[in-house]
Amino acid sequence: MSEDKRISKADYIIAQLNVQSAKKLCFLVTFFFILYHSIIHLKFGNDSCKFILEDLGRFKGDREWQPFGCMFHSYSQQDTRRCNKLMAFLGKENNFLFLGDNRLKELYEGFISHFKESKETSENESYNNREYVDFKLRLRVNYVPAYDLKSMLNQFEHLEKEVDPPKFIIVSSKFINLNPKGRTENYTKELEKSFVKNLTLLITPIDNLVKKQTKVLWKLQDPIDDSLTDRQYDWKGITNSDINHFNRIISDTIKYSNVQIWRSSTQIALGLQDEMQNGVKLGPIALKHDIQIILNIYCNDNMNYNDGTCCSTSENYTMLQIITYSVFLVCSTLMIALKLKRWFAKIRGHTLYMPLQQQDTNQPVIMQSNKFSEAIESLGILGIIMIYFFLCDRTSFFMRENKHYSEFSFWIPVFWLSAFGLFFTEDSKFTRVLHRDQTDEMKGFMIIVVLVYFMTGATPIPIYFLSKVFISTFLFLIGYQHFSYFWITGNNSISRYITVMFRINFMTIILCFAMNRPYQFYFFAPLVSFWFSITYITFSLPPFISAQTVENNSYQYLYLVIKFICLVSVITILYMSEVFFERIFLMRAWRALFVSTDDLMNEWWYRFKLDRYSAAYGIIFSSILIAAQKFNIFDDSNHGNLFSRRISLSSTLMAIAGIGFYTTFTFFCKNKQECEEIHPYVVFIPIVSFIILRNISGFLRTRFSTFFSWFGKISLELFICMHHIWLAADRHGVLVLLPGFPTLNIILTSIIFVCVSHEIHRLTQILVTFAVPDNWKLAVRNLVLFLIILVKIDQTF
Repeated sequence: MSEDKRISKADYIIAQLNVQSAKKLCFLVTFFFILYHSIIHLKFGNDSCKFILEDLGRFKGDREWQPFGCMFHSYSQQDTRRCNKLMAFLGKENNFLFLGDNRLKELYEGFISHFKESKETSENESYNNREYVDFKLRLRVNYVPAYDLKSMLNQFEHLEKEVDPPKFIIVSSKFINLNPKGRTENYTKELEKSFVKNLTLLITPIDNLVKKQTKVLWKLQDPIDDSLTDRQYDWKGITNSDINHFNRIISDTIKYSNVQIWRSSTQIALGLQDEMQNGVKLGPIALKHDIQIILNIYCNDNMNYNDGTCCSTSENYTMLQIITYSVFLVCSTLMIALKLKRWFAKIRGHTLYMPLQQQDTNQPVIMQSNKFSEAIESLGILGIIMIYFFLCDRTSFFMRENKHYSEFSFWIPVFWLSAFGLFFTEDSKFTRVLHRDQTDEMKGFMIIVVLVYFMTGATPIPIYFLSKVFISTFLFLIGYQHFSYFWITGNNSISRYITVMFRINFMTIILCFAMNRPYQFYFFAPLVSFWFSITYITFSLPPFISAQTVENNSYQYLYLVIKFICLVSVITILYMSEVFFERIFLMRAWRALFVSTDDLMNEWWYRFKLDRYSAAYGIIFSSILIAAQKFNIFDDSNHGNLFSRRISLSSTLMAIAGIGFYTTFTFFCKNKQECEEIHPYVVFIPIVSFIILRNISGFLRTRFSTFFSWFGKISLELFICMHHIWLAADRHGVLVLLPGFPTLNIILTSIIFVCVSHEIHRLTQILVTFAVPDNWKLAVRNLVLFLIILVKIDQTF
């Protein structure tokens, strides 16, 4: 009996391990991290400049510096000059001052070299040992030596009296050994006391400069390589413990002033000790990182680079966002009220529903009430999810980090997840080629690889084209699946078209309103919508052709071929005439659907060119497959192989050769743009080759991965939601909930991201029944009302 109880408890625990339990757990974990980040903001404030200056960052595999909690833009010389040109255009003087010892002078010289376009001084420049001026940029960079606190105090008192002092001052005190060996303890204390006293005198003039909008950074002394004995005379006998003691006294003395303490430079120098010259002078990589920190602090808030969130304020919210979140707030409030009402009714021993014997007379009223509650609850949950979206990517509440690519960071998760997917396989109830389980599996595997591609920011050309092949395969399946459905069922009703378009675009449009981004920003949904619409139009234009109609009239096969030729011809004409393309897609009626943030159509033109034939390949493949099944070229109605052994072997070798051909093409590609021109003409080769390999064997065709298939069912939501709650900064960075543990953070954010995407998929399935009624007239009415609202929003906002 006890054993039965143990089994029942185990079964109960296993039964609780489902998606709904995972969602509840993710909600609690997210709430915990909201509290955790609230504490971080209370400690450090909302200024992300503090993060870039703290010694909490880390090195990535390629010795690139990652600040704590924010994204770090790598400023090229062109970016740097553009930043200063913008400042000059706004009427500001780009005035920098480096005040300190010889180690700071090295930073000054490196900073200047980042601006100079050539070693020779041009007519727009003036340069000497202590001053650099670029008149075109209204840039002035000075170095003033200060080897003791007294001379430093004189300089600050002088700057304090200036009407227009430098806008950016970097200070570093010359190292003084405050704990000399061989001296008495009293002598050491007196030396420290004298140093702190002189240091305190600097606080007032510095605070007065900060009131004049001058930013002052105090750069702590960098560590040295104290394992070397042949160091400069000034540093002989000095250890890093002495330097840390010196830096600690400075930090404790000035931490309550308005000066910002630059600690991250010491951590950078410590991690790059091996490149130090004579054990003291910073190497080129450390200098580069220090210069980039200065530029990120100075430029980010004005340049608004997507990958530079350090020292950058969040974008302002719009009136449309306020209205959107107000509607969600109302729905969430109503949802909570309804749940409380049910909870109180349950406590009192009553129910909100009518007794069974009264259902016949009041059933319509009850059903109407239940539908209303279901719709409100769905919108209320969606409202809570959208608040999470907003916190992740429209505020600085959660942290972000730059992407990092390496061969291991891309291929290891792909291999692990592939192995995981192969472990969870089972028999399918379908035997047809490209049956539903198989297409869901394909979508699931592809979306996982594409997500890893975006997460790592992979740059090699073969991986780049692998992601392009997968996106083309998605569109191929759009053409294949919907044409097959239209052909077999003959259902080309407007209600089904609106239903499919709602499922594709519901979350995308909500995000456009809530996150203040254009429709083209979420490029996958526009692509899928457009090519589904093309497939629908191709099939629906007269003469109407389906499996039933061709039975009575074989000439309709000829009409079908003519439709395919017209489809490919129209696509080709749009591609060959960019002017005609722009006139079609920039028409006022739908212009807003095809332009990006800068009101240009470059993104849509690029996506159209790259995948212009993918859906057409799917439609043609579907028709060939249907014809082959009709004329019994192969039989996929059982678990056997499609062809005889000889034909199967030949087909397998040809399929392997097809995949090998495209793989070789990507590896030998040297110019990405030129290869993108070839891609649309050859992309069907790896797609069809994989389909042959996947289906020619009866065993492989009738088994599928439940793991990949599960992800495939929510692939659209994963693709759309990744922009804001898995990646960050509009897909340019990585969301950080758990700072300091990058691998664990990715696992954590991935689980939350997948659960949110699954919930959005569920909510969409519920809300589509309210938005698109079964009656086609009501469905068209709702569509017209939505389009009127959409046009009004476009005109108003």
